[in-house]
Amino acid sequence: MISAADLPDTISIFPLPGALLLPRSRLPLHIFEPRYLQMVEDALKTPHRLIGMVQPNPGLSGADALHSIGCAGRITQFSETEDGRYLITLAGISRYRIKQEVDGFAPYRRCEVDWSGFDQDFARSDSDKAFDRPAFLDLLGRYFASRQLSTDWDTLKEADDELLINSLSMILDFDPEDKQALLEAPSLTTRRETIVTLIEYALRGGGEGEEIIQ
Repeated sequence: MISAADLPDTISIFPLPGALLLPRSRLPLHIFEPRYLQMVEDALKTPHRLIGMVQPNPGLSGADALHSIGCAGRITQFSETEDGRYLITLAGISRYRIKQEVDGFAPYRRCEVDWSGFDQDFARSDSDKAFDRPAFLDLLGRYFASRQLSTDWDTLKEADDELLINSLSMILDFDPEDKQALLEAPSLTTRRETIVTLIEYALRGGGEGEEIIQ
């Protein structure tokens, strides 16, 4: 297990709307822009192999504005296509807070970051003692049916709580700002409650009619 002290003060940043990486989760990425191909190559040359995922912040002025909190992942899988694109997988290590952007000659963005305040990210797992799995899966089933989506329900039923909640946070089609709220959730319980709220809101189309499960 690593700690915040093992991580670098400056990391490369990959702003990508709607792409969510969470600690102890995995995010596959298809890299094709030249600047991000360079970013991957440079990250692979470092001992930590970290890339910081972060979402653009449309609420701030400036086209390059970023949310202050992102999540860094370690490149754990890497392959190259015949036409020079990269297929990588990031394993979520820890969230971070951006302190300032660093000027340099790299074609991609780099930021000085602060890892403090996210101690739970370095634990082996997080738990949700109030999780009512049958009620949650029933709600999820209604959501999937309303979207005409299919899934492997046996796998969902067997997944542990953290894997289930984090995987759904990453793959469900929520708005970028909702994804940011899921990222910033201080605990697994809060993240699950946020998912429930978002699903219930989607099911009632912004109106009334569904009872939120807490």
